[in-house]
Amino acid sequence: MKQIRIGYLSTLYHTSHILKHQGSIDVELGVEAQWRLFGTGPAMIEAFAREELDLGYIGLPPAMIGISRGLPLKCIAGGHIEGTVLVGPAAMGTAQNADDIRGILEQFTGKKIGAPARGSIHDIIIRHLLDNNGVAGASVVNYAWADLMPQAIADGEIAAAVGTPPLAAVAQAWYGHSIIIPPRFLWPFNPSYGIVVHASMLKEGGFLKGFIGLHEQACNCIREQPDEAARILSQAVKVVDAEFVQKVFAISPHYCAALPEAYRASTMAFVPVLRDLGYINRELSEKEIFEISFIGQLHTGPHHY
Repeated sequence: MKQIRIGYLSTLYHTSHILKHQGSIDVELGVEAQWRLFGTGPAMIEAFAREELDLGYIGLPPAMIGISRGLPLKCIAGGHIEGTVLVGPAAMGTAQNADDIRGILEQFTGKKIGAPARGSIHDIIIRHLLDNNGVAGASVVNYAWADLMPQAIADGEIAAAVGTPPLAAVAQAWYGHSIIIPPRFLWPFNPSYGIVVHASMLKEGGFLKGFIGLHEQACNCIREQPDEAARILSQAVKVVDAEFVQKVFAISPHYCAALPEAYRASTMAFVPVLRDLGYINRELSEKEIFEISFIGQLHTGPHHY
């Protein structure tokens, strides 16, 4: 194996930025990494379908939608949990506990909420919450590039937006918006992102173990040395400083490469939701989604989420 085609997102706490910046895959594994940036997870799934990618950093629901349609994908490692947050004007208040969610969401009756592309984890969570809480008349507007949503709130195109902690940090720092519903209340332990590979990669066990090892080291760096990780990331992305990156880390500080039972169970809880929303038309089993043998050999202790 001489090359690996990797899909990644702009999300700052994904270890892709550290590994790409440091050239770890090329230097330590002797494999040429070809990195490709995507605006959303569903767009990455389309690239997998065209056989343009070998590995991707992605929220699990888009991968599950692809699997339901016959794409041979497997999640081989975790990365982060509880990575969805709702932001908007401070006047809307902030949920202090899960019981506040219905009242918060009822403010959006007749209004629009921005979300990344249809089928993204954020899109699915907000649609499920609106439906589950009986909020009629609220609509979801999807954006191909989530980075556009804070400005859309400022321009009055949408009343609020759901997305990643980096989105929340931008909305707070540059637009004066607030976190309306924190990540822990939207969907506990949700699989914010994991490492997904085309099934043909499973025969490359040596490489996958090496990659997961590098990925876990980077997760540990973000969790244990956030100041150092923030310095590296600010150098990698060049558009934000280390202080901003640390604020992103702190919004939902749950970084690990493990695939514990709680991560898998939260993922499987999306199956009926995806079916009810019309994203999939059949049941999915845990074995269809996960291949835990590699991370099981490398992460033998308790998870760090």
